[in-house]
Amino acid sequence: MKTRIARVSEVAILSLLLVGIVMASGTSAAAQRRNRWDGYPNWGGSYQLRETALNAGYNEGTKEGRNDRSHNHYRNPSDFSAYRDATHDYNSRLGDRELYRRYYQAAFENGYNTENPNNYNNRNDRPGRDDRDRDRDRDRDRNNNNNNRWGRDWNRYGQFGGSYELRQTALNAGYNAGQKEGRNDGRRGRHRNYSDFSEYRNATTDYKSSMGDRSLYQRYYRQGFENGYEDGYRGY
Repeated sequence: MKTRIARVSEVAILSLLLVGIVMASGTSAAAQRRNRWDGYPNWGGSYQLRETALNAGYNEGTKEGRNDRSHNHYRNPSDFSAYRDATHDYNSRLGDRELYRRYYQAAFENGYNTENPNNYNNRNDRPGRDDRDRDRDRDRDRNNNNNNRWGRDWNRYGQFGGSYELRQTALNAGYNAGQKEGRNDGRRGRHRNYSDFSEYRNATTDYKSSMGDRSLYQRYYRQGFENGYEDGYRGY
């Protein structure tokens, strides 16, 4: 009888251990999934929207990066229709479509450059650089010396390709719109996310098709807007 009880106890203990291992594995996997996206900025939207967009964009970017690496070829993300569309796995239940596209494109860039790095990616303005790091560096420069703020010094902004006219027009239009909104919010003592502004989400002010790629224009525009907003908020 005692032997039977001992065996039952052993089985119970083993069962509990197995359950614990399974639960720990599930928790570890969930943590790994969360940590995978911790380095990306959070521009708002639901958890599901952000996770779906980042996962879809990263997967597509890594696939294209591996393919180009195998052919010893490097391309700008905007060369890919998947990047320009940035709507794979999106559905309206997730929320704002433009916000989804922004997460998707950020992850695509990182995925592509992870699989297919080149010397260009060592520059501070490289495509796929973590936006949070870029913003932190920019704010640090401003805090250390106001003369180091980017302002309208377009040479300090990213070089993602496209014509001179496209880049200059987008940066100027974005900076002007951002500075205006930043000044308004500065007077009210509130600081909002860039994605709260329709101008930032649309990012097409002053754009015309003759300039070239619309998605590339939006990328420059948003970079100009972000810097303009911070300058305006600080009273510059």
